[in-house]
Amino acid sequence: MPYKPTIQIIDYGLGNLHSLGKAMNYLGVKAENINRPSALGKTDGIIIPGVGAFGEGMTKLKERGFIEPLLEIASAGKPILGICLGMQFFFSFSLEFGMHRGLNLIKGRVVPLVDSGGNPAGDKLKIPHIGWKPLLKRADAVDWNNTILSKIKKNEEVYFIHSFACVPDNEKYILAYAEYGNSRFAAVVKKGNIYGCQFHPEKSRETGIKILREFVKIVIANSKGAE
Repeated sequence: MPYKPTIQIIDYGLGNLHSLGKAMNYLGVKAENINRPSALGKTDGIIIPGVGAFGEGMTKLKERGFIEPLLEIASAGKPILGICLGMQFFFSFSLEFGMHRGLNLIKGRVVPLVDSGGNPAGDKLKIPHIGWKPLLKRADAVDWNNTILSKIKKNEEVYFIHSFACVPDNEKYILAYAEYGNSRFAAVVKKGNIYGCQFHPEKSRETGIKILREFVKIVIANSKGAE
């Protein structure tokens, strides 16, 4: 029988747990919604979903005691996927409604979307950015092999809904960009075992399922390697 991994989904009160859980079940994964840190770590992989404001989300993670366990799990090398706000948590700080510290797993900042790269050049961009956009490789044609984007082809679109964007200090952590008007922003990031998607793969139809499937493959490979 093929190995069926367990992936824990962090429930801190701001995540889209239902759609994500359905997607995981479709992929043959045992998905567990975790709302207390004592249960963390007894798993093959972690997903941090999220919608809403950065400051509120970090406050909820801290109040529920998730911060230190998440940092320990990331340091231990278990695969972690952050989705939308969950991806933003990985960064050093956010400028959403003031300055708020993040997990600092990836050095960088979270800024208003129109400040993330390029200038609107007079375009009146509607905020939040809601809709479908293709994933774009960096100019240096970063290799997507053996990542969550392994099966993604040129111009495949994913679904975004966000007002802020992540800017890593080092561009090498950006796997894919997307564009809104004349602004370019990080759509997918990777640093070792840490992955982030600014979009919602669980709402991105077959393309999103392919991305989640590759994350599951990475989780399985890591689990077997640890045996």
